[in-house]
Amino acid sequence: MKQDALAHLFAKIGDAPECVARLRQIVVALAITGKLGLVDSTSNPSDILAKVEEVKTKLAALRAIPKPKKLAPVTEEDLPASFQDASCFASLGTVARIEKGLTGIKDAPSGPFPLVVTAAERGNCDHFDFEGAAAIIPLVSSTGHGHASINRLHYQDGKFALGSILAAVLPYDPAQVSARFLFEYLSAFKDELLVARMTGSANVTLSIGRIAEVPVPLVCPAVQRTVDELMALCDRLEEARKEREAARDRMTAASLARLNAPVPDLATFTTHARFALDNLPALTTRADQIKQLRQTILNLAVRGKLVEQDKAHEPASLLLRDILSEPWVKQRENVHLPDLADDSDCPFSLPTGWVWASVESLVRPNETVTYGILKPVWVEHGIPTVRVTEMKTGYISVECLPKCDPQRAKKFGKTSLIPGDLLISKDGTIGKTAFVPPELAGGNITQHVLRFPITSLVDRHFVRLAIDAPFCQSWMAGETKGVALQGVNVGDFRRMPIPLPPLAEQRRIVAKANELMALCGRLEASLATGDETRQRLLEAILHEALEPAEARELELA
Repeated sequence: MKQDALAHLFAKIGDAPECVARLRQIVVALAITGKLGLVDSTSNPSDILAKVEEVKTKLAALRAIPKPKKLAPVTEEDLPASFQDASCFASLGTVARIEKGLTGIKDAPSGPFPLVVTAAERGNCDHFDFEGAAAIIPLVSSTGHGHASINRLHYQDGKFALGSILAAVLPYDPAQVSARFLFEYLSAFKDELLVARMTGSANVTLSIGRIAEVPVPLVCPAVQRTVDELMALCDRLEEARKEREAARDRMTAASLARLNAPVPDLATFTTHARFALDNLPALTTRADQIKQLRQTILNLAVRGKLVEQDKAHEPASLLLRDILSEPWVKQRENVHLPDLADDSDCPFSLPTGWVWASVESLVRPNETVTYGILKPVWVEHGIPTVRVTEMKTGYISVECLPKCDPQRAKKFGKTSLIPGDLLISKDGTIGKTAFVPPELAGGNITQHVLRFPITSLVDRHFVRLAIDAPFCQSWMAGETKGVALQGVNVGDFRRMPIPLPPLAEQRRIVAKANELMALCGRLEASLATGDETRQRLLEAILHEALEPAEARELELA
């Protein structure tokens, strides 16, 4: 593959971080298999190794390095998957010295020299341990707790200090073996080459001896230099992407902030809203940005900014009066409504015709909000019971529901589920919502889930939308109690304020919100499709890069 073809490939699919990492792997694989389009008849693996050995002998004679140890030859079993020719490889300890860092990271005094640590950013130090170009390898697992992993390697040049939990790989002859090439190769295949060699049960570590055994390719210096150039292009891609994403984040944040902020001028708000909706694809190129957009849509919905108000609608105060005048309400004492003495007590200003209600004021006749079975006993055949685990925002994984012992459910269960009831997680992960589906009629919930039977006089979908919105989610988070398990008391949840518009407006808000959420869903799907397509293309290219030339010729024949 020619260098200009690679540059074109980089420009086409090199935007996402995982794509750039895969492109680095492709470049290294092309270099190892001799497919970078470069021919250097003056260098072959045995020549490179002979020149390295010559330099090692001179350094040992000058006592600049200890007498090098003889390492076992590399065999095909030692190679990363998809590489077969062991004659093109040597052990890392044969071509480079590997030295443990000399500086304690916590106690390092600050100074003018970079201090390489396991984190992405460098520290600084008042002294240097090494001088020259080096690939830096962590010696301890990035995650610990018995799990082997390495988040990143480093490349460092010049004078630098090195943390004592890392090792520097310094080529004996930089003219024949580039430290940058070793860094890119080891990074590209770190799981196979390094992580697989980590040992230990609790403290998982990598020894200097194990690193020395890692097989590394003997690639001619001209190809290594080409790899360095292409890796520099990858660096520029990553940097350009960071700058673009930072600019996009600022634009997205500013656009959504204008929508969420109080805007006295309706015309100004309409202009901001139109700009945001017209530029959704440009504002949202990552899943986290779409999540932020969904929250903004919900916030606009419950503040009366998603659809226009209609003065002809009967005000919500009359709707709430009708709900509270039902006979079942009169039989109860102290139905809680938000105690909002004046505008200064209101969480936020409501549009004309809206009113503050409470969860408790919006329940179905003769019912109340309650939680489910205390300490359920699970059996093979019993009552399907919803736990927080099975609740997703928007739906319930019915097929995964455990079964509770019927006697336990009868003794400790508060209620039986009715299709259309709204369920809300109250403990642990707080605020997830979903309606009870028809197939779950007669089922139950655990004590960590609330059942909210919503009155038919309001649109239940609007009530759920309001609970999903940032205001109610923040309100529940602010009311959490408990030490081992944080949760919301059912009594506190019953008094939670709910912004209530006229019924006709509730339905228009739900319709508009559904339309915008569907657009968000399509944006998410397009992002996922684009990622999947790029990933398949990169996998195909990597497979081609790793495939021996003779195998490809046989396939073509």
